[in-house]
Amino acid sequence: MMISEETVAFIDIGTNSIRLLVVRLNQNGSSTVLTEQKEVVRLGEGEFAHEELSPEAIGRAVTVCKKFVDLSLAFGATEFVAVATSATREARNADSFLELLQREANLEVSVVSGKEEARLIYRGVAAGIDLGIARALFIDIGGGSTEMVIGGQHDHITLESMKLGAIRLSNQFFHPDETGIVSRRKYAQMQQFVRNAIVHPLNRIRKVPYSRVVGSSGTIQNLAEIASRLYPGTSTAKVLRYEDLRLVIRTLCSLSLNERKKIPGINPDRADIIIGGAVILELLMEELGIREIEISPHGLREGLLMEHLSRIPGFPHAEKISVRRRSVVQLGRSCRIDEVHALVIVGLAAQLFDSSREAGLHQYSDQERNLLLYAAYLHDIGNFISFSDHHLHSSYIIRHAELLGFDQNEVAIMAEIARYHRKKPPRKKDQVFGLYDAVLQDMIRTLALFLRLAEHLDRTHAGLVRGARFEKGTDGLVALILEGRGDCTLEVWGVRSDMAAFRKVFRLGLTIEVVDGVGDILRGELPG
Repeated sequence: MMISEETVAFIDIGTNSIRLLVVRLNQNGSSTVLTEQKEVVRLGEGEFAHEELSPEAIGRAVTVCKKFVDLSLAFGATEFVAVATSATREARNADSFLELLQREANLEVSVVSGKEEARLIYRGVAAGIDLGIARALFIDIGGGSTEMVIGGQHDHITLESMKLGAIRLSNQFFHPDETGIVSRRKYAQMQQFVRNAIVHPLNRIRKVPYSRVVGSSGTIQNLAEIASRLYPGTSTAKVLRYEDLRLVIRTLCSLSLNERKKIPGINPDRADIIIGGAVILELLMEELGIREIEISPHGLREGLLMEHLSRIPGFPHAEKISVRRRSVVQLGRSCRIDEVHALVIVGLAAQLFDSSREAGLHQYSDQERNLLLYAAYLHDIGNFISFSDHHLHSSYIIRHAELLGFDQNEVAIMAEIARYHRKKPPRKKDQVFGLYDAVLQDMIRTLALFLRLAEHLDRTHAGLVRGARFEKGTDGLVALILEGRGDCTLEVWGVRSDMAAFRKVFRLGLTIEVVDGVGDILRGELPG
């Protein structure tokens, strides 16, 4: 299905920051991020005591929104999706602020409720992780509110939004000119306030089981970054341990504001509100018994994109498919692969993997099978750069693209499989391949061989081979049975060129038999 190409700008007007995401929606059902921007405006600064946005905060927000609208138009944006959250929805002068945005920035903004904010955050964060059949608790600490959601890959179960945020709490407990250390007494008062505020939401959260915890928002990301710098042996920028969070808080409270701004990993713009956000996260983790929390860079802005794409038939986001499959299809289409050929290779690679496992040639699991099929779909992605040495370009793109739902090791394996789909098979002296241990080298050799053979079997891109399977004989040979229509001579020649590689991997000889094939051109299916 061909889709009209358009460029859409998504704007999230938060209590602390305003974020912009400009995306081009391509005709082939992929999307291309053109720019991401963020500006700290402190829209909620001083608001929560008086329930009004200050003229200064409104001025900063309007200026930034106007700049973001102009930038989006320069990228060709024809549609704008803009929402405002906690600071705006609680302000008595919200209407005048929204009218000013319409008049000065030509931007129409929708104000979302706390639960709708939670739902959109969930959509953005869940789209970036691979949950499978698991449920997760999602926590997002904003400037004015904190959202908690329990949900699976595609649907949420419970939504909670609390009037607790890094700016709100900081404004309540600190005067603007209060820049010294934070006493134990002051911090204990903040803890008690948060503990009282979260009692009822946490009672509801405890009723629904979950197995993972994921945190988003600038506050949680920054706390994880600080912990990874101070305690690199335990926490990382992607996982924050509760014990390390407590140590970070103790350190932050012992420093003045100016000293806080210099602590390794901190965003200086958050130094005055980071303790307010930290106490919320500490109490949520303590009360729920959370030992560590995964960190996501996604949030409301990405949720707006997911919501928009899910309404457009032809985009993978409109289907309930896994994050892995969606990110692989998105990358392939963005680089304009020959998707018909790619899916033929996926189908052939799947048949070779499955039949060889049934024949006892290997014992790899569906986990390795999935990595093979994803790599098969992306094997020619390097043509986007140049046909010459495109296997090397494919490996580079896979390795450096943001493939959501995969860990670094899985991405590296897929990159290596694609790297060896043509030219020479893997060799120990190869720069990257040689760094892996013997077990991983054997796996890459095997999976890359299946991809090489699959590529040979659609050498003409004509879909002549309708099926392929291995059958193990009793004479030390393995038969490759090909179901073909028409002249498959070139395909057979291609397979014969890799007979030595087959013998090296399986220590068995290979024979080839072509039988008459029936049915339509083979079209494989990606996992998920």
